[in-house]
Amino acid sequence: MSGNGNAAATAEEDTPKMRVIRVGTRKSQLARIQTDSVVAMLKALYPGLQFEIIAMSTTGDKILDTALSKIGEKSLFTKELEHALERNEVDLVVHSLKDLPTVLPPGFTIGAVCKRESPYDAVVFHPKFVGKTLETLPEKSVVGTSSLRRAAQLQRKFPHLEFKSIRGNLNTRLQKLDELQEFSAIILAAAGLQRMGWQNRVGQILHPEECMYAVGQGALGVEVRAKDQDILDLVGVLHDPETLLRCIAERSFLRHLHEDGPEDDPQLVGITAHNIPRQPQLAAENLGISLATLLLNKGAKNILDVARQLNEAH
Repeated sequence: MSGNGNAAATAEEDTPKMRVIRVGTRKSQLARIQTDSVVAMLKALYPGLQFEIIAMSTTGDKILDTALSKIGEKSLFTKELEHALERNEVDLVVHSLKDLPTVLPPGFTIGAVCKRESPYDAVVFHPKFVGKTLETLPEKSVVGTSSLRRAAQLQRKFPHLEFKSIRGNLNTRLQKLDELQEFSAIILAAAGLQRMGWQNRVGQILHPEECMYAVGQGALGVEVRAKDQDILDLVGVLHDPETLLRCIAERSFLRHLHEDGPEDDPQLVGITAHNIPRQPQLAAENLGISLATLLLNKGAKNILDVARQLNEAH
């Protein structure tokens, strides 16, 4: 018996251990679902690897009593995850691409932009207003949103409504809508509701003529250490070419509109995609710059400056 036991132990020692790839994510249910979907794709591509998911809270998850636009921090939902990347506690991090600034901290890059789901915003109504639209809600109805972008556009389109900040993860915001009598409706990203399996709560989809969606909305980005070529190669196969080019154009537009970031950046708006031809990527970047330049020439900078001052004053 002891001989067999020793033989088994020796065989176990000789068996090569599976490499473990550590994946960072936020703790919310939606973040976990998004991360699980990326890990599932990687497992299918690399059956010889193991993946360990490490969840953590970010600044944006902890500060829930202040509108996002008032906190004044660019990396609200990414900083703690990037610290874990920097300390080599995780090998890659899965984000909603819209949460990633167009200029990443030194040493990091977006190694994959996954296929985009719906980029649009959706309206979820309080049960007593199911069947309504924003246009047909009663005068002075309160609509909740955590986004200054959404509130600014929708206030202009629907002046009979009032817009108020609502914070928390998707579950918390839906609970506040259903259980409190404070909100007639809330605005959420359609992709998040789809991923949670809550499509039945969508009462209205907001198209661009009503509300332009956020840069990168609906896409997932995989952030890695810029010099970790091994991991860059590993995740690079997840790039969806069409989504990648659209998101490069959008991120380039946003960066140039805010005149933010280095001109000689070897990455394209924080993205590295060696397995996608370079020329279309540069064309997408130039498209974003051209559109931003057009708007800046028409006075966009003055509008942005005033909006920033008003936001800081309130």
